[in-house]
Amino acid sequence: MSKVIAVFGAGTGLGVSVARRFGHEGFRVALVARRKDRLDALVEVLAGEGIEAVAFSADLSKPAGVPALVGAIRERFGRIDVVEYGPISGDQGFTPATELDAAILEGLTPLLLFTPVEVVRAVLPEWTERGEGAFLLAQGYSAAQPMPHLSGLGPVMSATRNYLYSLNAELADTGIYAGALTIASLIARSEVSAAAQAAFDSADGPQFPVADPDDLAEDYWNMYTKRDRVEQFHPESMTPQATA
Repeated sequence: MSKVIAVFGAGTGLGVSVARRFGHEGFRVALVARRKDRLDALVEVLAGEGIEAVAFSADLSKPAGVPALVGAIRERFGRIDVVEYGPISGDQGFTPATELDAAILEGLTPLLLFTPVEVVRAVLPEWTERGEGAFLLAQGYSAAQPMPHLSGLGPVMSATRNYLYSLNAELADTGIYAGALTIASLIARSEVSAAAQAAFDSADGPQFPVADPDDLAEDYWNMYTKRDRVEQFHPESMTPQATA
């Protein structure tokens, strides 16, 4: 039975590129996002390339729905081997730290922290039994490098990054891998790139390059196959130690 990757937060940028990269290696693909019309269009695109993909419409800001969602994917495909988690939307913008409050953090936390934790909990028993699996997390650069005026997302993603590092260490030598791709760039063909760039510009923030999502998907594939690092920065020149 061929392997399965579940892409949580599948869209026209990174999500479909990840699906395509793993699909070309023989993976079947579960695409997960809120908008079924967009997912159906991506399924059609991938089918034209000979990649088997199925759409699963779900609101990932509701972590209570994760067990049923994972169960539906497993029922359709028989297994889940890799999870790529990286949902984001134009509704989730940066907030200056001086304006941050509990309500903003509460709004961000389910999608960016609670749901990925629940996804891991849902797939870990299968992976533990099989002695193999991989959880790949996409995060923005502010998770690792705080920046003035660009708070909100960063504090929540940094908590998830903390969890990911602990998870990676605890799963060492089990055959299960957990790794983070920390992206210090906008993503071409992504619906949220323009909104993110506007936020950087209005905050007089850093000017990030624009990454081809196919290159990011290649980073993921290398992380999955090599499993030699907890975190990969893209571009590598933005690794905090390199910029210190």
